[in-house]
Amino acid sequence: MSDIFISYARPNEGQARLVAELLRAQGYGVWRDDELPAHRAYSDVIEERIKEAKAVVVLWSADATRSQWVRAEADAAREGGTLVQISLDGSLPPMPFNQIQCADLAGWQGDAGARGWQKVMDSIATLAGAGSAPGPSTQAPVPDRKVVVCVVPFLNMSGDAEQEYFSDGISEDVIIDLSKVSALSLVARNVAFSLKGKPLDTAALVRDLGVTHMLEGSVRKAGDRVRITAQLIDCDDNLQLWGERYDRDLTDIFAIQDEISKAIVSALKLKLLPKEKKAIEQRGTTSPEAYSLYLLARQHWISGNKGDQRRDKVVVRICQQATTVDPSYARAWALMSLAQCELRFWHGIEDIDALTPAERAIELDPDIAEAYCVRARYLQIDGKLDEANNALETALRLEPESWEVNKEVAFLYFRQGRANEAIPYFEKATALMDTDFHDPSMLLTCYQAAGDTENAKRVAGIGAIRAEKAVASDPGNAAAMATGAYALAALGDGARAKEWISRALMFDPDNLSMRYNLGCAQAVFLGDKEGAIATLELFFENANPTQLQHSQVDPDMNFLKDDPRFEAMSEAALQRLGMASQR
Repeated sequence: MSDIFISYARPNEGQARLVAELLRAQGYGVWRDDELPAHRAYSDVIEERIKEAKAVVVLWSADATRSQWVRAEADAAREGGTLVQISLDGSLPPMPFNQIQCADLAGWQGDAGARGWQKVMDSIATLAGAGSAPGPSTQAPVPDRKVVVCVVPFLNMSGDAEQEYFSDGISEDVIIDLSKVSALSLVARNVAFSLKGKPLDTAALVRDLGVTHMLEGSVRKAGDRVRITAQLIDCDDNLQLWGERYDRDLTDIFAIQDEISKAIVSALKLKLLPKEKKAIEQRGTTSPEAYSLYLLARQHWISGNKGDQRRDKVVVRICQQATTVDPSYARAWALMSLAQCELRFWHGIEDIDALTPAERAIELDPDIAEAYCVRARYLQIDGKLDEANNALETALRLEPESWEVNKEVAFLYFRQGRANEAIPYFEKATALMDTDFHDPSMLLTCYQAAGDTENAKRVAGIGAIRAEKAVASDPGNAAAMATGAYALAALGDGARAKEWISRALMFDPDNLSMRYNLGCAQAVFLGDKEGAIATLELFFENANPTQLQHSQVDPDMNFLKDDPRFEAMSEAALQRLGMASQR
């Protein structure tokens, strides 16, 4: 009889082997399916081993969430009270397992001292008892201290608030560079950026996130000159481990970023592998002007104003300028194609070609993940779902931590009628970008449809806070008001939700995305069918095929499907566009 059963998807076999080796080193008996006897049926052995095991360790990943075997094994463990969950890549366990604690081991390399691994060991000890590991002399050494770095967003010292995009872009690129160093861990971008402009509580970061070092700095950009200061602080004694000031021409911006990353690695006495060094040095452009334009475009893109044509058109114009300056800048081509995709498919501007710039980006850099999402969008529109999903899988493999990739994967899954499968990717997108108020709204829809009221309330709270912040910054932001009204209504604040609905309709009455979200709030959470139908009338009269297809698979619309007026509006829109009903 084995103490522990390990369940995993085949692409995660290497990590399953590592988990098994560490557990065996602690004296536990471990079984995984590489020990299947040749003379017995697979299912019989699996069922027998799960029943015998004191703990069943399930290794969740994007692949595992799609595996019926892993789901079945996890369900058996849940029923038996022996389930221990690990996320290998940040993917949330699928329902109903997402309501049970899950240790986060994204990016884990087998460090037995990692907090996530210690959480796993505590659970196993509770279920299976303490292991019978041999004495210290025969155990694998456990590192005294795992390096966890928090990059606090660099201060904009340019004396111009409009230069904030540049300092934020530098900070984000430093985070991306350091994330490529396998010997250290980084606090996630959204967590790091939540510290921006606030007094730092180092003790809380150490306690709650295991932070060992803080990187702080400032950026001053003036004309053709840039000054960047940076310092690395050891949280144990609050002393500076390394510090430098770079006062150079703007043309040296890439060299400065490389030097900062390499200096940090050196100060921490870590080893930078050749492939990691090469990855850090790849900037995609040698033009500081093109780079600055790209950072400006992305600042607009991550504003979260999905459904606002103005945002998308601004991003396209800036990226066009960036690619004029440097025609070989793949990141700018890819971002342009994402914005053009929104204009073509969501806003119905059919003469826009988003595929050509996406393919240009892939031609320049086959590892540019976001461009594969645009390819997937075109394939899905053409009804080639298998090819579309293959493109999405490529994007996820290339950049599993990309906000854009997780967001696009989630939306395309949702529009395939796979709302439950979209949840982990909406969750990841929400976690990756603190300015994103739209993905929490989509999560609310998914959890509400699944009857998961606890998670629905949780994400509604996130959406309301982010929408309120966006509206405080721009009181005319109707897109934020619409998603905010949806969240507030879900939280039971009907009076405020109705106030935001009135304001949004007054500020931007022709915004179809806004009207759709407002109609959902009225129908689902406010119980106002009359108001919802009146709000949605203009939407159905003008909806393009993508918008109408979205409404066809959206479970929020089920709250109106028994109303003949709604059915008439929907049917008229389908006939106008020559589409068949998917309800």
